[in-house]
Amino acid sequence: MDATLHSRTGKPVRFPPARLAVSAMFLANGFIVGSWAPKIPEFARRLELSESALGLMIVAFGVGSLIAMPLVGVLIARTGSRPSLRLLAALLVLALPAVTLAPNVALAVLAVAAFGALVGGMDVAMNANAVAVERSLGRAVMSSCHGFWSLGGLAGAAAGGYAIAAIGVMGHALVASAVAALLIAIAWPMVLADHSQSKTEVHRIGFPTSLLPWLIGLMALCSMIPEGAVLDWGALYLRKELGGSVVSSGFAYGAFSAAMAVTRFAGDTIRNRLGAVATVRLCAGLALTGMLVAGLAPNSAIAIAGFALAGIGISNLVPVAFSAAGNLPGLAPGIGISLVTFMGYSGILLAPSAIGFIAEHTGLAPVFAVLPALFVVVLALSGLARHADGNSA
Repeated sequence: MDATLHSRTGKPVRFPPARLAVSAMFLANGFIVGSWAPKIPEFARRLELSESALGLMIVAFGVGSLIAMPLVGVLIARTGSRPSLRLLAALLVLALPAVTLAPNVALAVLAVAAFGALVGGMDVAMNANAVAVERSLGRAVMSSCHGFWSLGGLAGAAAGGYAIAAIGVMGHALVASAVAALLIAIAWPMVLADHSQSKTEVHRIGFPTSLLPWLIGLMALCSMIPEGAVLDWGALYLRKELGGSVVSSGFAYGAFSAAMAVTRFAGDTIRNRLGAVATVRLCAGLALTGMLVAGLAPNSAIAIAGFALAGIGISNLVPVAFSAAGNLPGLAPGIGISLVTFMGYSGILLAPSAIGFIAEHTGLAPVFAVLPALFVVVLALSGLARHADGNSA
């Protein structure tokens, strides 16, 4: 075990420097992504983007993320996660000012795609580093790391509107970047170096030929498609089909995300006590029940409660999948995590558009009532979560 993760007496430190560092990186990444959300309306107005053009701009963000993920995975396999995490974190600080300064649509597309690439690439690097910390610490930390990401996203989104109103869009971009830079600077010297692990592991760099990482990626995909559905369609479902008010319709994703964030901070304790397989089965069961309640709800209040229960369930499914991907035998952690990240985030980025096409013909209630079937797939594959425990207790 790494010496930085233990006190001088030899007893494990609950929050050693390496864990604090990777948590701060997740927090900074989430804060930057959350800070982008309130900038979107001004961004569209300044560049005179129609709704469809803005939609394509958001697709550029997703495409940038998906392209960067496997490339960063290969880099991590060669050098370890620390160099990539530091570099991408430093560059991410420049993303909001760059998007804010883009003078025309063409440069804005490039800036947004680069922004997405930095976010997606850093996502792979910090998840790989979290796996390394789990190995060194001997217990799960991944769920709380994702909790810090959710906390950062909430803080960035909540403060962004007030900051834009008070100091303008450029002022907000600079202040948000400064906050992220401070977090990254604090984390910088404490980031765990994990490249030495490659000496004792088989690092097969390239396209995974084993079925195992693809099946774990399928677990992540089935867990994240419902998340994307609630994000993009939950409010409309409450408003148009369940008669919810403008205010209450916002609680669809609000209740979902709040429940997810809170539960993620308890997820490591649950996983350490129950093990990864039992944790996945428990969470998948809760997520299935919650989505089914939401899809069959007679009114918006019950649907909101269902979405909250689904958030509790989904909260720890993806962190466990990432930990499992980083501990697969015979596969470099960066490759496994990049593949699972790519597949999982494809669910959030691409599935909602397909849901919109289906819902146009069936309505949203049948869609939300069918989505729980995805968690049946997760339950069927839950035994693969045993790889998440790896060397951790």
